[in-house]
Amino acid sequence: MSQQPTHIVIGAGISGLCAAHYAAAAGHEVLVLEAAPRPGGCMYSHHFEDLNGYWVEAGSHSCFNSYGNLLDIMEQRGILGRATAKGKQSYRLWRGGKRKSVLSALHPLELLRSLPTLFRTEKAGASVREYYGAGLGEKNYRDLFGPAFRSVICQPADDFPAEALFRKKPRRKDVLRSFTMPEGLGEIPRALSDAPGVSLKTGCNVTAVRPDAEGFAVTCADGSAHRADWLTLAVPPDVAARLLAKVAPEAARLVGGIGMAEIDTQLLVLDKADVGVDALAGFISVDGSFLSAVSRDFLDHPELRGFAFHFPGDALDEPARIAAACQALAADPARVKAQASVRNRLPALRKGHAELVTALDRALAGGRLGLTGNWFLGVSVEDCVTRSRAEHERRIGAVAALPTAA
Repeated sequence: MSQQPTHIVIGAGISGLCAAHYAAAAGHEVLVLEAAPRPGGCMYSHHFEDLNGYWVEAGSHSCFNSYGNLLDIMEQRGILGRATAKGKQSYRLWRGGKRKSVLSALHPLELLRSLPTLFRTEKAGASVREYYGAGLGEKNYRDLFGPAFRSVICQPADDFPAEALFRKKPRRKDVLRSFTMPEGLGEIPRALSDAPGVSLKTGCNVTAVRPDAEGFAVTCADGSAHRADWLTLAVPPDVAARLLAKVAPEAARLVGGIGMAEIDTQLLVLDKADVGVDALAGFISVDGSFLSAVSRDFLDHPELRGFAFHFPGDALDEPARIAAACQALAADPARVKAQASVRNRLPALRKGHAELVTALDRALAGGRLGLTGNWFLGVSVEDCVTRSRAEHERRIGAVAALPTAA
């Protein structure tokens, strides 16, 4: 960056990069500081270079045509046309050490009796268990839907806010309903980090933020210091609480109560002939050691199959994770062609979270400091982008559209 930044964004996950996009479109010179050696956060496609770049998603697994804000940004960056259709596969249950069909766990009569309750119950303010347990039936929740919701958010779902699990969004009929990218969803953050007006500095761990006149001063572990008139934090809540201490103590107090779920994601690649199960979307784990699993079978490869198994953090070492994954895949661990481990961190939202966010927004009102991430509206990619847009509009004004890239 040739000139002093006017806006600093801390965190180069999809929330931070979209915040940077909006700020750059408004004419700000944006510096994005990222502690990791790469942008993208949980939107990360791991490429196995020894296998000609074959990739497996390590975090976010799909995007949808209901992700309106993200689609607009992709269009402006000229990458929406690269959206690639995903083949349709079905999920299987992993229960009692066996693969089973999803419908085998359904209790249809209980579902018929319970469904009217779902439409009469207010979702706002309820936990996932309160809302869906009553509306789908306790046995259905125990045997199928509870594990399915746990698979979606990769953590226990009972106390998660029901309103943050699924939010209805309008769909764009000119875009594929569910899509990936030719080189994985990691293409999206890479394109955003290379946008005009945005400068990215990776490997930069921010250690302190303090007020500086009407702006903010940022210090990094490598000794570098930066200043800007505007600041957006796009980091996990525990990191945000630490960085907010000197610039917004009340916001820091509120954020400090949000927990985190640590996830160990085990990536595996095997030859097709070495996997003992047919093509599938993944596994919903009812009682297994893993939380969920997603395959790469949606994008066929002539020789290879890839899988991401999500485990509770620090529950198993890598050999044990590989053994558990291979058991579900009816595969020999010795036949694994390539593997990698990725640590993901997700917010552990709880009932009453919407009220906390309302209080947090009051604490931030009227200032140039913004907070975004996957811990406001929900954990989906579009939830992240929607929060980043809302924080931009609160402080700076309506989003400005950049010309569509060639």
